[in-house]
Amino acid sequence: MGSESKRTSSSHTTEAETGTHSFKIVGYSLKKGFGFRKSIQSGTFTVGGYDWAIQFYPDGVNDLTKGYTAVYLVLVSKKVEVRASYVLSLVNQITGLPENLFSETTTRVFSDANLFSPRTPIARRSKLESKSAGYIVDDCLTIECTVTVVKESWVETTSGFEIEVPPSDISQHFGKLLSDEEEADVTFSVGGETFPAYKIVLATRSPVFKAQLYGQMKERRARRLTVEGIQPDVFKVLLQFIYTDSLPEWDDLDAEEYCEISRHLLAAADRYAMDRLKLLCASNLVDHLDAETVAITLALADQHNCDCLKDVCIEFMASSDKMYAVLETEGYANLKRTCPSILVDVLEKNSRYRKA
Repeated sequence: MGSESKRTSSSHTTEAETGTHSFKIVGYSLKKGFGFRKSIQSGTFTVGGYDWAIQFYPDGVNDLTKGYTAVYLVLVSKKVEVRASYVLSLVNQITGLPENLFSETTTRVFSDANLFSPRTPIARRSKLESKSAGYIVDDCLTIECTVTVVKESWVETTSGFEIEVPPSDISQHFGKLLSDEEEADVTFSVGGETFPAYKIVLATRSPVFKAQLYGQMKERRARRLTVEGIQPDVFKVLLQFIYTDSLPEWDDLDAEEYCEISRHLLAAADRYAMDRLKLLCASNLVDHLDAETVAITLALADQHNCDCLKDVCIEFMASSDKMYAVLETEGYANLKRTCPSILVDVLEKNSRYRKA
């Protein structure tokens, strides 16, 4: 009788944890002339089980860095060695987005004997303080640091066979449910087109649909509902997001068409109290913001209570190099006629830019 064959396997695992800390410096101008080697430090933040901080030197660290500011990542934890990579960024106050100024993408060892990142100035002060750069607004500067810490590695040995578990496919199943017209229990008529759906799915995703379909409204008993004020293609995308939590790729649309459907979809998201979809549309519109479209987008944000989008538009319009171009657009003329009160915020913000 032959011996049985035994099968074993092992795996070596290394994990990484990433965290981002935002450090806002209020009263930046008061720190000018602070002196070489003098710094201000952020609050302590934890990534990968270790404590870190951002140190900012307004006047650099020595004679060689005169005219520069410097920023370092500091390991606060004591008596440890940590392998980490990092990215230091300045946040553009106009766009709200971080701009990478220095990074170490290859991991290095931080320890008690080597607390700092390389002593390299990351920004010439004249560039940092330029109005057109958008880094300093209302005398505030925001530094962002993303740290990736390499955590402990280990070897795991197992016997028998491993079973591979596929990724979640729940959105695909719900996507198929959307096209299942036979079992649907409600149908929407939108601009002459019909869209079958499931009441329970709609009610789960939207409190407005829940009130319509299960509340005291007359629609709760209806199997066919007419929707006014929404285009059929927008309602179709709305349903897709309700079932799959995702939007189409829209690769065949140009920038103008992309912005147009995003505006209509944001209005629909506000109508049905779908906040995540509303923010996704706002983000899409910010990505395509320019002097020609900003006034139109601002009016939309004000009408549908999208404060984050509204703030970005006001910052964009108030910046000294954008305002004159915006004034020439038809969108601004319409905004001036329909929402004159909102222009007070723009003018106040523009005044601060000119004083800075």
